[in-house]
Amino acid sequence: MIKIAVLTAALVLSAGLLSVQAHAEGDAEAGAMLFKKLCSSCHYIGRNARSSFGPQLNGIFGRQAGSTTDYQYSDAMKASSIVWNRETLTAYVQDPSAVVPGTRMSFWGLSDPEKIANLLAYLQTFQAK
Repeated sequence: MIKIAVLTAALVLSAGLLSVQAHAEGDAEAGAMLFKKLCSSCHYIGRNARSSFGPQLNGIFGRQAGSTTDYQYSDAMKASSIVWNRETLTAYVQDPSAVVPGTRMSFWGLSDPEKIANLLAYLQTFQAK
């Protein structure tokens, strides 16, 4: 009986730890809704995405900032030497002007870590396979 209680407790704790890790990585579905609400007026992503008012965001992870050929980036973005990853994107989404002074991206920033994680999880679904 004690073994069953211990095993049950271990399973409950490990399930809780797994959900915390999953939460830390973000919810791509929630990120899709957030992208549509906050980003889609300037950025496209997905099949047939193209640059518009902002660059298309397919394959953003691992990409050198200011490097897509179908968008005219600011001199500041081209000179930034940033490679986009979770850390740089998180900082940029929080405060674009602080990360790249002189950027043309006019976005007030997103401070909620859960929403940022969700947004990045969504963007991650559009990496080349």
